[in-house]
Amino acid sequence: MIEKLKSEAPRKTMALLLALTTALGPTVMPAFAASKPASNLADATATATPIKHLVVIFQENVSFDHYFGTYPVATNPSGQPRFVASPNTPTVNGLSNALLNFNPNLNPANGFGASNPFRLDRSQAVTSDQDHAYLAEQLAFDAGVMDLFPASTGSGGSSIVMGYYDGNTVTALWNYAQNFAMSDNSYGTTFGPSTPGVINLVSGQTNGVTATLNGTGNEVNGGSDNSLTVIGDPDPIGDVCSNPTRNQVTMGSKNIGDLLSAADVTWGSFMGGFNLSTVNANGSTGCTRSSAGLAGTTSDYIPHHSFFNYYASTANLKHTRPASLAEIGNAGPANHQYDLQDFFAAAAAGNFPAVSFLKAQAYQDGHAGYSDPLDEQTFLVNTINFLEKLPSWRSTAVVVMYDDSDGCTTTRWAQSSTLRWARLTASLDPAPAAPHPSRCRG
Repeated sequence: MIEKLKSEAPRKTMALLLALTTALGPTVMPAFAASKPASNLADATATATPIKHLVVIFQENVSFDHYFGTYPVATNPSGQPRFVASPNTPTVNGLSNALLNFNPNLNPANGFGASNPFRLDRSQAVTSDQDHAYLAEQLAFDAGVMDLFPASTGSGGSSIVMGYYDGNTVTALWNYAQNFAMSDNSYGTTFGPSTPGVINLVSGQTNGVTATLNGTGNEVNGGSDNSLTVIGDPDPIGDVCSNPTRNQVTMGSKNIGDLLSAADVTWGSFMGGFNLSTVNANGSTGCTRSSAGLAGTTSDYIPHHSFFNYYASTANLKHTRPASLAEIGNAGPANHQYDLQDFFAAAAAGNFPAVSFLKAQAYQDGHAGYSDPLDEQTFLVNTINFLEKLPSWRSTAVVVMYDDSDGCTTTRWAQSSTLRWARLTASLDPAPAAPHPSRCRG
């Protein structure tokens, strides 16, 4: 349900966001939907839970089955957080008995990596990165047979790509799923790694490259018009943190930031590590700011994850700081592009944009190889707990989603698997959150 946004400056309603999101294409999914016929939308303000703020938390490289394949049944070994589902918890389209024990990826063509899905223990939270490239995922998909994931996307052909976690490791996420809405049948429109995912999120498609630098290794021909389509991980051209030897691109299509600005809806992109003047506790700063997690130390900011820096209209290539907290969400020197910490500062000060896109510091974004589900959940829970304490909590919708599968599909290709919740709350404690009559269960 939608209520008009109220502030000192006139703004359009969030109903515009629903319409604009739909216009961008099917891969950009609205976080809410009307429960009344379109003819009655004028009465939508009567809802008890109007949505004034949308927060999209975009995480890295997790398929649905990798985190929720056996939901809601956890193994519950001794010494680990227990998870016991509430009575009548709905099942999901996950790892059935047949898929657990007679999986197509037992195919001998996978060599030593041939495997059924297997549980990864909490002590195995840190895993290697998998091959989630454009071609590798298509080979794993095997024209729909879904039987060549170890050979094509497993790290060195290993079976690790078939590993999954349950509620004893991703405890907070399973607790969220107990009380809110979750999508277990959400699929991306393209194969490939992170950049196609973030570009899809904000524009609905990955065609429309207008400029390239250092070759075209991450693009393919887009059709008879000789356009280029992004399929790999190029950096944005001109971003001061882009790798000077890496393939770089600029996109020319419209993105949802353009549409939100045109509709006078406040919005912002908030990325970990974007403020180049910050000095971390380890002394790192600038483009090489870094943080340590269970998987080791990694740079906070990753240019090819930068949602809006691919577009001239919404880019902040020099990472210019906003003139003040009041600018955040509005036009100004930062052009709607901010550091993650700016989100918390602005929201705490009462300047909460209507639409916010959040990207964690890399060590907390869930990407295998340099992040892990435990560090990831710390970020998610801390962020959602922060939002829960704001006066605006009851009018806030949160969407947690992932850009691609990291090769870890186990039963089906699920790039951009989306976990969708509204008005979230949970903790890393294994006890499920108290039920709420307005929460959806998926």
